[in-house]
Amino acid sequence: MQEIYKKDHSSIADDEINFQEIYSIIIEGRKTIFSIAALVLIVAILFSFLLPNVYQSNALLSPSNAGNGISSALKGYSGLAGLAGIGLPNEDDDNNSIKAIEKLNSLSFFENNILPEIFLPDLMALKSWDYKINKLVYDDSLYDITSNTWIRDYSYPSKQIPSAQESFEVFQDDHLSISEDTKTGFVTVSVKHQSPFLAKEWTELLIKEINEFYRQKDKLESQKSVTYLNNQIVMTNLSEIKVVIAELLQQETQKLTLVEANEDYVFEYIDPPAIMEEESEPNRVLIVIFGMLLGCIFGFLAVLIKHYLYKIQNP
Repeated sequence: MQEIYKKDHSSIADDEINFQEIYSIIIEGRKTIFSIAALVLIVAILFSFLLPNVYQSNALLSPSNAGNGISSALKGYSGLAGLAGIGLPNEDDDNNSIKAIEKLNSLSFFENNILPEIFLPDLMALKSWDYKINKLVYDDSLYDITSNTWIRDYSYPSKQIPSAQESFEVFQDDHLSISEDTKTGFVTVSVKHQSPFLAKEWTELLIKEINEFYRQKDKLESQKSVTYLNNQIVMTNLSEIKVVIAELLQQETQKLTLVEANEDYVFEYIDPPAIMEEESEPNRVLIVIFGMLLGCIFGFLAVLIKHYLYKIQNP
């Protein structure tokens, strides 16, 4: 029992000695630690100020009632439509806001609706934004603004002019973010860019195009339904079926009116995007603090490693 006590006491004493040794090593090497920490801190400060400012424009949206209004208007005629062999959309089919969130994140929507409306170098060749004159500066190793030509080096599968897929990846990773509040159903669409003007412009473009996409989609479906119903009412000789088709035709005409009248077809603004005055990135204070901590850690490690290597080489 006494031997065990001695061993435990000796172990505790060794731990205290080791701690005291490490403490003395750090005190002796404090100048080295301070020098390394200061050097890393200076690098972190320079790095933080070399990073460009990035501005984020946010749009807070509410699902529009246009689709629900159409669905409710046609709901009472589903039985009549069944008699005439016509299928009407249910509430789930008309809930475009759910599908619109996924559509906003799709390659096809970006390629067909967004990419044709933006200047590609603003996305793929931007170097900086001069806030004094509100001018975008492009990387001359990628894009020649004077001749309006792409001059970047590339290798397969990349192309001289950035493809829709490559542009989409950059847009998704560096610029676009979409979130939904599950409690309220509100949707936030955010776009980041070095130019706050473009951040706002692209956010508005996304909302405008997604509303127009589903508006035109439903408009085309209603026009097809109207054409079909007009053909059916001419072909049938049964007065009861003609009455049913006439009622359906009236409702589809009302639906077309609702589609045409609602520009905010899927989403309507609660808070529209703005040209932000304060940047959202980078967080320079956080970078400097992280640099200071990293510098201290590197300093401690350098002093300890140097001491123990000398101790091993000179036992």
